[in-house]
Amino acid sequence: MSQISLWLFDYEDIFSDFDPRPYEDRSLSDDFLIEAKKASVKKASGAEELNLYLPSNNRDKKTENIVIKRLRKHFSNNYKTKLAERKKMIQQGITFILLGTVLMLITTLIHYYEEGLLLSFLIVLFEPASWFLLWEGLNIVMLKTKEQNPELTFYEAMAQCEIHFKSY
Repeated sequence: MSQISLWLFDYEDIFSDFDPRPYEDRSLSDDFLIEAKKASVKKASGAEELNLYLPSNNRDKKTENIVIKRLRKHFSNNYKTKLAERKKMIQQGITFILLGTVLMLITTLIHYYEEGLLLSFLIVLFEPASWFLLWEGLNIVMLKTKEQNPELTFYEAMAQCEIHFKSY
């Protein structure tokens, strides 16, 4: 089983210092998320278990249950958000590819029936636009979506992992 283990002094280490809301609604600390991401990158298959170590005298079962629910909610919501962003990005890329292809077809037809100043202007306008849309669409679909993979993988793994508090 792949594990991520983080040492904490108290529950406050998980949450933002600038957010005064109760644990149920409170934002997670950027430092906590960065450390969790660093630890998960070292795991090839993602984490199956997140162990949060606290001093035994600082532990409270009720608070731990609230924190676990908050962590699950955060990771699950972020995974869904990142997945939706990726889907939207792919749709945008495909739209660009289709628009670029349509403009190329229109430009080809104009070349075939070329007569006059207006059609020459449309060729000058459509030809670079079609190439830009096609290549930008391919860039989005093939490269930019891959840039999101590490964060998407992190949130997916964390949304599915078991979360445990342990004493040190």
